[in-house]
Amino acid sequence: MADSVLVTGVGGAAGISVLNALLRAGVRTVAADCDATAAGLPLGQACGVVPPAHDPAFVDAVRDLAVSQGADAVVPTVAEELIALGARAEDLAAGGVAVWVPSRRAVERCSDKALFASTLDAAGVATPATGRAAADVPGPWIVKPRSGRGSRDVYPCDSADEVAWALRRVAEPIVQTRLSGREFTVDALVDRDGRFAGGVPRWRLETRGGISTKGETFADDRVLVGAAAVLAAVELRGVACVQGFVTDDDEVVFVECNPRFSGGLPLSLAAGADLVGEYLRGVRGLPVRSSRLGYRPGVRMVRRYCEVFEG
Repeated sequence: MADSVLVTGVGGAAGISVLNALLRAGVRTVAADCDATAAGLPLGQACGVVPPAHDPAFVDAVRDLAVSQGADAVVPTVAEELIALGARAEDLAAGGVAVWVPSRRAVERCSDKALFASTLDAAGVATPATGRAAADVPGPWIVKPRSGRGSRDVYPCDSADEVAWALRRVAEPIVQTRLSGREFTVDALVDRDGRFAGGVPRWRLETRGGISTKGETFADDRVLVGAAAVLAAVELRGVACVQGFVTDDDEVVFVECNPRFSGGLPLSLAAGADLVGEYLRGVRGLPVRSSRLGYRPGVRMVRRYCEVFEG
């Protein structure tokens, strides 16, 4: 692994999780965030404040911080940063800084929920019916922003009148059939050749602000095969977290894919999958080892702390 690694977005749960994983592995870390009060900044051996991803100076600031601190790799944990970093990957490499992010097309297919649904539908991967009004899809419904994160501006609706009310309150809304059942996330890694290297399914037993705070790993080949199909459909390379449901009718249905590490990553790491270490190998152009991504079912996380229960 790299001698020193810069991690972005250390004000969030994913960034802090990646920092801690690297520290446990003995890797020197440089913590970066656009907020000078970000909780993860003091965790790095060095740190710095960079502009937000939409600022034209963002990539230059990341490169300059990495070079000044001797970091030869960048691990971004904020989805909005991926396109900017990918567009300047050659410039970063010229400065001795490696980055591995999905293609712009893959990021857009994940970030645009309407496009994500149509992509999965075209690939024959189960996903909720999606439209723009209650009349477009069977109820009950859920109204959400076409582009958004977490649980912000997401409204469950049980009548067409409630859907109409929610549509007036959400920017660029979509309407989907609301699923019931057990919700899961798969923390996954796809190698540079598009091979699904491995993943860890975990039940989302409790969430706060869209982040899983209580969960448990489980084994279900249908979920892993489906997650691999999702990632192939959007043509994603690198790290991702795929979300879905095992419905009350025992169907596996996928609702979202985030092209980054998840806030619930500590559970997958505690279960034995070295997702951060193998991703970092991919950043440096080394083969991703599926043998390092095995996991133990029955590992439980409560409020971001991990305890092992025999499953």
